[in-house]
Amino acid sequence: MNTRERFLSLMSFEPGRRSMRWEFGYWAATIKRWHDEGLPGKHPMPGDLTGGDGVRGEATGWYSRDWEFYDLDVHDALGFDDAIRRATFNNYLCPRFETQVLEDHGDWQLVRGADGVTQRAWKNHTSLPDFVSFPVRSRDDWERLKAERLRPTLEGRLPANWQQLVAEYRKRDYPLAIGGGQGFFGTPRRLVGPENLLMGFYDDPDLIHAIVDDLADFWIALYDQVLAQVGPCDLGLIWEDMSYKAGPMISPATFREFLTPAYRKLTGFWRDHGVRNVWVDTDGDCWKLIPLLMEGGVTGVYPMEVRAGMNVVEVRRAFPRLQIMGGVDKTQIAAGPAAIEQELAKVPAMLEEGGYIPYVDHYVPPDICWDNFVYYRRRLAELIGAG
Repeated sequence: MNTRERFLSLMSFEPGRRSMRWEFGYWAATIKRWHDEGLPGKHPMPGDLTGGDGVRGEATGWYSRDWEFYDLDVHDALGFDDAIRRATFNNYLCPRFETQVLEDHGDWQLVRGADGVTQRAWKNHTSLPDFVSFPVRSRDDWERLKAERLRPTLEGRLPANWQQLVAEYRKRDYPLAIGGGQGFFGTPRRLVGPENLLMGFYDDPDLIHAIVDDLADFWIALYDQVLAQVGPCDLGLIWEDMSYKAGPMISPATFREFLTPAYRKLTGFWRDHGVRNVWVDTDGDCWKLIPLLMEGGVTGVYPMEVRAGMNVVEVRRAFPRLQIMGGVDKTQIAAGPAAIEQELAKVPAMLEEGGYIPYVDHYVPPDICWDNFVYYRRRLAELIGAG
């Protein structure tokens, strides 16, 4: 059984199928530390990658190597399964904004990025940037941005080796995902800003409705063209990050009014085109959102952050047919073998029920040493089993 077949079987809750040997990802500083502690460095990291940059693991899906840096050193050293691949094309702004340094103040700069967001960024990367302004402030801004940079055409959105990738995708033995990086909460937040979005649900609902509805139509038109070339994908991905430690950033009532119609439209389109699995990436405490996501056609949620109250055993009990990914407490991996054993005690029962892929509940932080990570992964491999 190849990785794609195993994945589809596991996501269908077929009995007796072992789970995937995958991780969510790592902070670049973690990989750098592990290289110093014995991880073979066969795949050099880009020189401009800072310690706070994320490095994708197998479970988040890899684009073409020309488009991003993703982990191969840990993947090779620990014998992980083939990664999810993401169909490689631009599903957001095209053309992107020109990155410009608007002001230079010595230690920091005012920079407009490729996404049109202007931020105050520290040159030494010791602090997170401060967001100053966003590309959409009015309905006119939205209509202009949509006409100039969100046209539902593949022109300018495909890599140079697209036809080669299509041929590879059609004979793949790994899971292929479509989408990701965008969502019906996550993308409007990047367009108007988080505070403006949350206020806009009440102060300017027509604009937020227009943005969400137009995004759904845009992605469907775009994905329709990609699926016509690639064929059915195995997974649809939506990025939201709409929760934090204390709960969702959006109420259930607001979700139903603004997001549910768009979710149903996109997931319905995917199902009609053979995409049976739909995952949402959201951090934090998302308990109140899970039933709404499932109503909207979502089949799985990740990475299930333990410290935000997302106990995978309890989630499974409440939602028996929800695909669950992640849920291994990163702080317990850092604490060493005894804590790791205690943390992994919940895994066997989850594995037996199917539809579960265990891995660290977000990027692996640099306070986890290589020895502890290897211990955790070897014990997890024993629990997952051979085959």
